[in-house]
Amino acid sequence: MAFELSRKSGIPLYIQLKNQIRHQIETNAWRPGFQLPTERQLATLLGVSRNTVSMAYQELEAEGELVSYQGKGTFVAEAAVERLSESRKQRLERSIEDMLDTATSLGFSPDEVLDLVRAQLEAKQKLLNRIKIAFIECNREQVDYFARQLELDSGVAITPLVLGEIRNDMEYVRSIAREVDLVVTTFFHQDEVRAMIPAERQVLAIALDPQLETIVRIARIPRGFRLGLVCLSSNFAEKVINSIRLAGIDYLPIESTISMEESVVQRLIERSDVLLVSPGRRREVERLCPEGKEIIEFVYRPDQASVNLLKSALLELGSQQAREEGV
Repeated sequence: MAFELSRKSGIPLYIQLKNQIRHQIETNAWRPGFQLPTERQLATLLGVSRNTVSMAYQELEAEGELVSYQGKGTFVAEAAVERLSESRKQRLERSIEDMLDTATSLGFSPDEVLDLVRAQLEAKQKLLNRIKIAFIECNREQVDYFARQLELDSGVAITPLVLGEIRNDMEYVRSIAREVDLVVTTFFHQDEVRAMIPAERQVLAIALDPQLETIVRIARIPRGFRLGLVCLSSNFAEKVINSIRLAGIDYLPIESTISMEESVVQRLIERSDVLLVSPGRRREVERLCPEGKEIIEFVYRPDQASVNLLKSALLELGSQQAREEGV
């Protein structure tokens, strides 16, 4: 799930929720016209009272970021993204203005400042490009998806490892650990992974949750519809089904297959009203699926706290390498 609410922070839950909804809009994760889950659905997903969600929605609507239509639902307002994006831009512009004022007071010309900024950006990117990470998870789908996305976003080299494939080859695991700068896994597997990795190698645990939008789409499927799940591993299938049931969606029958035989997949498609697919099998199912049948890609992504933690770790590794090399 994209949201993480803390009951120990001292910040009211509805304010935390409000800020995190605003972040979804601000970062374009939720675009204008995106329909939010109902108050009841979101309250169930987050394990909070309906009043908490209602207060967050009402304040965001009063501020013009959400709009509600009787009988239709709550949506991201058309002007919300532009306004929030402008706010981010304005904050960045103020920071740049402060930097330029400081540079001017120190006697730097605009061209010199531009050259320094460009050099800093290039240096940071070069450092990131040299960082190596091993990502260890229990299913192939999540390992491959995470590695692909992180490589595209940061340029960091990822070695994807499936836990079940490496448990009995400790020498291989240790050789990989010696070659990377950081080992990343999930909270569920962190104890096992830490026991496998040499003590001197850093292990970072992150939380992977299903996209809220995915759960909401599934929650809107009418009762009586049959779901077909096509993925690569039984572990991923079990994880998806468990996530759906934990969200309170226990009224939709789910049949899954990990078969690579086209005839098996085709029969499952024919028996299903809606198809769920892992990232690695979407194109295959789209090719076999008749036009008009809904296909939902089930993706697990790091929550925002994990993303921030990972970014901080990467930057610290880059800075540490620079210090060691005297850069």
